[in-house]
Amino acid sequence: MTQTRTPLSTPSRLTASLALLALLSGCGSAGLSTGTDAPQGEVPAEYSDWFGWRPEANISGDDWQQINRAQEFIEQGRHDEAIERLEPLMARHIPPAFYEMAKLHDDGLGVERDPAEAARLYGRAIETPSAIRGQASLKLAELYLAGDGVERNERLAFHLLDQALKEGVERAEPILADLLAEGGEQIGPDPERAQRLYEQAAQRGDANALEALAEAHGPNGWRETAPERAMDYAKRLEAVLEDQAAGGDTGAMRRLAGLYTADGLLGDQPEQRQAWLVRAAEAGDEDALGHAGTALLRGGDPQQGMALLEEAAERGDVDAMTRLGQALLDPDLGPTRPAEAKRWLEDAVEAGSVDARVILGAALIEEARERAAPMGLDGSGDDPATTLAANALSTPPEVRRGIALLEEGAEQDDPLALAHLGSLYLDDALVPSQPWLAVDYLERGHELGHPWATQQLGAAYLAGRGVPADGRRAEALLREAAEQGQEGALRLLGDAYLEGEVVPFHPTRGEALLEQAAEAGDTAAMTSLGEAYLSGPLEEQPQRGHALLEQAARQGDAYAMVVLGRAYREGSGVPRDLDEATRWLTRAREAGHASADDAMVGVNRDRGALGDINALIEAAEAGHPGAMADLGRAFLNGEGVQANPEAARAWLERAANAGHTGARAEVGEMLLESDPQRGMTLLQGAADAGHAGARLALGRALLLGEHVEADAERGLDYLRPAAEGGNPHAARLLGQAYLEGNGVEADPARAREWLDVAVESGDLSSRANLGRILLRGEEGMPEDIERGRELLHDAAEAGHPGAQATLGREYLRGERLERDTRQGADYLLQAARQGHSSARLALAEAYLEANGLESANREQALLWLEEVMEADSDMALETLHELISDDIAAAR
Repeated sequence: MTQTRTPLSTPSRLTASLALLALLSGCGSAGLSTGTDAPQGEVPAEYSDWFGWRPEANISGDDWQQINRAQEFIEQGRHDEAIERLEPLMARHIPPAFYEMAKLHDDGLGVERDPAEAARLYGRAIETPSAIRGQASLKLAELYLAGDGVERNERLAFHLLDQALKEGVERAEPILADLLAEGGEQIGPDPERAQRLYEQAAQRGDANALEALAEAHGPNGWRETAPERAMDYAKRLEAVLEDQAAGGDTGAMRRLAGLYTADGLLGDQPEQRQAWLVRAAEAGDEDALGHAGTALLRGGDPQQGMALLEEAAERGDVDAMTRLGQALLDPDLGPTRPAEAKRWLEDAVEAGSVDARVILGAALIEEARERAAPMGLDGSGDDPATTLAANALSTPPEVRRGIALLEEGAEQDDPLALAHLGSLYLDDALVPSQPWLAVDYLERGHELGHPWATQQLGAAYLAGRGVPADGRRAEALLREAAEQGQEGALRLLGDAYLEGEVVPFHPTRGEALLEQAAEAGDTAAMTSLGEAYLSGPLEEQPQRGHALLEQAARQGDAYAMVVLGRAYREGSGVPRDLDEATRWLTRAREAGHASADDAMVGVNRDRGALGDINALIEAAEAGHPGAMADLGRAFLNGEGVQANPEAARAWLERAANAGHTGARAEVGEMLLESDPQRGMTLLQGAADAGHAGARLALGRALLLGEHVEADAERGLDYLRPAAEGGNPHAARLLGQAYLEGNGVEADPARAREWLDVAVESGDLSSRANLGRILLRGEEGMPEDIERGRELLHDAAEAGHPGAQATLGREYLRGERLERDTRQGADYLLQAARQGHSSARLALAEAYLEANGLESANREQALLWLEEVMEADSDMALETLHELISDDIAAAR
């Protein structure tokens, strides 16, 4: 920092006399402003010694020589000798000595920086008037404004700056003007005085004052908006900075570059900005070297830009290392060089760069995703078991490293790191998805203002992932993200309006948003809009839809290829053409889209139905595991070919041996009864690879001992993650285990929790089972007739025979539910029609009881019932219905 030298000569008696006259006349009392300025409060009493009048310090010529000598030592870096000169003078209360010592503590020269001690010494320096009172007041004001070593105090800083001005320190003008322009917590605004102060400083060519005046008269400024006046100040600032730059001031060169940014005072002028940054770099400004490199990257000369960034990075510029690493990963700037990029980013990480941590972490995650996609490890499609998320222990080291770096960035509240972590934990591609954790990251990223985090959070509220679905919240978030430039948010909200599930159905709005996103280049929006024009819900526009889909497909959108393939298969908006369908679906499969294989199966089925099963057979015989599995399923289900269980099993076996996890799971289930050991081995392998169906089948077999030796605890280990993920079948099995104490201690409350999960997930068996238990107060659960009836009714209406049978018996008995013989008989008949044995028996018993034949042979009654049921005559069944209900009613 440049030191302010006290004059080598003693202040003249004339100067001292004038100062005394001014003080006696009241102009300097307490440092108060003139009466035309807004009052800002009195000087706090405890600081009155800094402002009150007293005789000027008696400083001799010898004292000044000692002070000047100390200043020379400071300039030469001989700080200890300077301190030795200053301490005796301080002991004699010589103000300039306190001032020079304060600056040493303020700047950390010769001593450890101590702003609190500097503030104390500045205060001592201004207690007695002297030639340095104004400079010391300015320095002390800056500490109080910054809260540096002292508690921030705007009012005290105001009076100190006022005093500095009265002492003739012009440098205080723009600082005081900054304080008064819009006011603060303790100081009211005084724009008139601020304008005068800035104008005075501007007249002397003060760059800060000119910049402040240009901003004041610009948009959202604190003075009246006057574009011409603002531009005049900006041009004057440009001239001042150019003069300083001509003298080699690199700081001025960088400020000039800042004038030409998009939000700069002179508007976006990339060439000018780049030129000044390059000049600053050439003049030796190492920080400017990196900024110049960045400007060249954006300005169309990436090769030169990278050269400058590399030079800056070699000199230790951490930001340059970070920007260079990022540039080397960007395909838009030329061939990528990942290894070199990682080296620079690792160096920046080592130097403490949070940005580098986030960029490197995201790059490692993306690299792993790209490697996983061609292998079918993207956690989606027909073969989910091959996902890397199958087992946390299988997470590759580079993914673990990427996560660690992103989490370090998140700890520093980096919004992009939070957005990346949210994306990672919403997806099953590389790690098991954890939607609640993802939403926590995204909420933090949104609060910090990152538009991508806001978009993903909106999408989570749309899908109900990690949070309950909330259309209003989703809509607000997506609109906010769209306003911040996220085209994907426009598409997500447009899609939601067309679906009409979480937000109200509004095709006009949806179409407008998708059009906007498509025009901005969002290929997924082109695809959504094209699909909507082909197959609804928008008004059919086949030509427009086809054109949008082809545009998106040409730009690499794999789902657009899938939609085109389906359209050609179905003849939707285009002539039906299975060859074109195959071409587009093949391209989609090559691009790695998860649903391409499924769509191709449909094409192959159509070819098979037309006598061309060879298309699917050829792919299977060529060794494609997915095609083998598809052909096996086709033979199994008789889809496109004649059903052939042996051929089905043979092709599924081949697919399983080729590593197709879905096929392993299917063959494993097939073999549980005939070859349980091999079946369990296949299921185990598929489950270890993360196949949800295999884990469920394995858990069920082990829990219930179906075809294998029971191992309830191990079975529950497989079922619990699936149940926690909302799988209704797993939740039902867990609930049953807690009911029966199978593998766990019997716990009706926990059983109720898991059965409720299964019910909410749509499991009819759980609905019927829990309804029966609550209605009757069984299995240790308290009776809840109303809830039980509600659950049973819902299950029965959905066609569950057990629920129908239970309700039928309860309505006939009239013990827990109000007797309704007709409805009871109706439910029993519905259950009996579906072959429910106890319903059939209950019908027979009801008939016998209604006719006073309780002791009659039940087998005869069942035979009678069987004849009626086998007759499949609606009239006979209705007659039976009326007979039973009427007889029971009469008997009652």
